[in-house]
Amino acid sequence: MNHITAQDTWRAVAAATGPADRAAAEAGVRLAYRSAGLAGPERFHWVDSPLAAVTLVPTLGDRGRSVRDEVRTRPWAEERRRLHDALGPAGWAAHWRTTGAVLWDLTRMLADRIRAGVTDGLERADGAGDPRLVLLDAVLGQHDAAWLAAFDGHGDRLAGLAAVAEHAGWWWPYENVAVLCERPVALHRDEAGRLDRGDGPALAFADGFALHAWRGMPVPAGFLAGLADLTPERIREEENAELRRVMLEYFGYDRYLTASGARHEHRDGTGVLWRIELADDEDVVMVEVVNSTPEPDGSHRTYWLRVPPATRTAREGVAWTFGLHPDAYRPLVET
Repeated sequence: MNHITAQDTWRAVAAATGPADRAAAEAGVRLAYRSAGLAGPERFHWVDSPLAAVTLVPTLGDRGRSVRDEVRTRPWAEERRRLHDALGPAGWAAHWRTTGAVLWDLTRMLADRIRAGVTDGLERADGAGDPRLVLLDAVLGQHDAAWLAAFDGHGDRLAGLAAVAEHAGWWWPYENVAVLCERPVALHRDEAGRLDRGDGPALAFADGFALHAWRGMPVPAGFLAGLADLTPERIREEENAELRRVMLEYFGYDRYLTASGARHEHRDGTGVLWRIELADDEDVVMVEVVNSTPEPDGSHRTYWLRVPPATRTAREGVAWTFGLHPDAYRPLVET
């Protein structure tokens, strides 16, 4: 399989939604065990999400030890070493750039967000134990697509792992039992590949486990529902700076400034200082800064920094956020 075809194939695997092919996935698990010199699992348990799997695994008292090391870690490392030795350091780097690197940000982001969502969900539950210990036993299935793209066409030692990835989500290999997850039922991303949806979960599983995000930033499940009714007052009251930024992006910066009666007070190389005068409270003073580091889509993110009412210049305000005197604030690259 050539690089372009492998990229396209594994990109589709990483983003796949809908019902798993359970028979094909179970056949892949058995092949992965055989390739590792192990007898296949006696039983398969299917669940609707990684959260359900992490909840189920501790209840399977006869599951035996985890065989992730034999099934995934060792063959993975040996295949990478074989390819590295065959291609040489420069050849391996070039090979990775044209295969796995293209998918790495997408798969790493999804895996990290799922782990965080599972951990957060179960740490809120009484007596749930530490979900991170169970997560260590997971094989990421479709979200291992970046590495599987790099290994594609270079032997069949990882064929079992690839088959499971093509037909199912995350899975947990134990001596006697394998726990497999269905794939998500929905995945919504922006043009840069980040999780993004303004009217529901950006990633959702059949059992209700879901992740909400706005342009890649995690947000609480109920947060998005309130965006349609935003007011300048609600935005000013939000204490979380990242959530306030989401509100401002949704509401519109120009609209917010107009609706708030903001006054343009100062501009310099660090940003623009705006002041909103309130009749029954202290002034709201904010510095508008533009991040010099571009986003994945090439755009530059705008931030609004709340600063003390006595602030008179944009530099003074930005310096205050770093705990510095304006004269001591000398960024290498100003935003």
